[in-house]
Amino acid sequence: MRGLLSHRALWAVLGLLGLVAAFVLTTASPARAGENVFVEVTPNSVQAGSRVSIRASCDGNNDRQAQVTSDAFGRVMLRPDNGFLTGAVTVPGNKAPGDYPVNLDCSNGKTASTMLTVLNMAQPSKGPATGGGGTAGGRGAGSLLLVGGLVVVAVVAGVGARRKTGSRF
Repeated sequence: MRGLLSHRALWAVLGLLGLVAAFVLTTASPARAGENVFVEVTPNSVQAGSRVSIRASCDGNNDRQAQVTSDAFGRVMLRPDNGFLTGAVTVPGNKAPGDYPVNLDCSNGKTASTMLTVLNMAQPSKGPATGGGGTAGGRGAGSLLLVGGLVVVAVVAGVGARRKTGSRF
């Protein structure tokens, strides 16, 4: 009788959990793309002259274009793309480094903002001529060491050969 009572109690608890789960699943509305308003710039830190991608949402109004503006790149129109609004723009190469607000203006009047950091790091035109290490760049210490090493090997080989031939006499 005890096993039967425990079995019934287990089934009662599982049944109650099933009813609670069914209630939660049927009353909760699923989250969809565009349920809020946001704008994001990828990457959010770029070298002046680089291209950035913009993705945004206008709170369920993502089937219409929206406008993004920033002093970093001017004005860009975002277009609907798989439940979001997307676009891309190039930051001008002469843009001063700094943090620039990026503002989204939706057709339904809602707005959002994020920050874009523009970097202006000097980039070398090409790397230094290092070659194979110490041998790079003409007649430096590396070249002298290489030539000196070859001379030492030649002298040792010559002395070794002379001793061999000298012992035969």
